[in-house]
Amino acid sequence: MKSRRRSQSPINSLVELVLIVAVAVGLALGIQAFLVKPYRIPSGSMEPTLKVGQRVLVNRIGHNFGPPSVGDIVVFHPPKDYAAGCANPRQGGQSGGSNAQPCGVPQRERSGENFIKRVVAGPGDRIAIRGGHVIRNGTLQKESFIAPCDAGSGCDFPQPITVPPGEYFMMGDNRGNSDDSRFWGPVPDKWIIGGAFATYWPPDRIGIF
Repeated sequence: MKSRRRSQSPINSLVELVLIVAVAVGLALGIQAFLVKPYRIPSGSMEPTLKVGQRVLVNRIGHNFGPPSVGDIVVFHPPKDYAAGCANPRQGGQSGGSNAQPCGVPQRERSGENFIKRVVAGPGDRIAIRGGHVIRNGTLQKESFIAPCDAGSGCDFPQPITVPPGEYFMMGDNRGNSDDSRFWGPVPDKWIIGGAFATYWPPDRIGIF
């Protein structure tokens, strides 16, 4: 009997190890699916705030308890046909001129892609853009975090639009090099995945937003 117990001990240890690994993997997948998900910055549209290749953590559960606030950095699904521009051909895509407007007509089908941008206006806000800076409800916003916006790259939309109910207007901090709501419209609340709350890579940029 003693010999038999000794021969089963390594098997029991192996089974226990397999169970521990399975539980750990299950917890990790559950956390990513429902709580916190890592996200790699794929482009320079959020520079200088977020660099290409930087990693952030996205809170997937917090959004369920309340809408995002102006200034939040969020991950979301853009419209399915974002590359085609605004649903209203008279809005978005224009640069300069007294009649230029940001896109105020949301598209109704979402893409499977993920974008990361900053919320610059919410439902019912009136928004225009001057020199890459947001004018929200008639007030020029203080946005020291943005990169300079060169003329001819969507920096000026002097005619305001009103953000529809349940929609959010997203813009990258690199205002002269960001494909965002100026060109394809506001984003419905249900397309927002969650808010970025921390950066964990590279080590010299670790921090909380």
